[in-house]
Amino acid sequence: MRLARTGRQATGILRLLVFGTLKRGYWNHDRFCRGAISIEQAAVWGRLYHLPAGFPALEIPESSILAFGTADPLTDALTQQRISAYTITSIDMSRPSGDWDRIHGEIITSAAPDRVLPPIYRLEGFRPDGRSMYRRVLGPAWTQAVVCLAWVYSMDVGAHGQRLADGVWNR
Repeated sequence: MRLARTGRQATGILRLLVFGTLKRGYWNHDRFCRGAISIEQAAVWGRLYHLPAGFPALEIPESSILAFGTADPLTDALTQQRISAYTITSIDMSRPSGDWDRIHGEIITSAAPDRVLPPIYRLEGFRPDGRSMYRRVLGPAWTQAVVCLAWVYSMDVGAHGQRLADGVWNR
């Protein structure tokens, strides 16, 4: 697949794993995810927390991070495509070393990352320069059918929040 710019909109596929208010049935889903090509149940390894502010946070194992998000959604879609082409068959989806849980969410697939991601950047307070609550990282995920790479918002939670060992945020 090639990414191409067509006027103000770009074409290309970008997968974003969501685990909180962007999931179907939650208050941010319709506003931010209505243009999705597909939405599939998916899972990643990590640690999921409910924060005192009322929203979830996810820590991803450093060993699972293949790339870091940038300010350019097209570059990130291209990075996802490039890394997928070389690594998808060699991804080990067994539990990483350490205390990690299977986290359940949804993969939102978009064909217009330059239109879809900027509003989500604002919602998540994401700034690629590192001065954000979250980092957007690329890592392995799996659906019922396939192993794939998806972007996900990850946070170093520390001692804050209630850990959800069942891997599901349902608030």
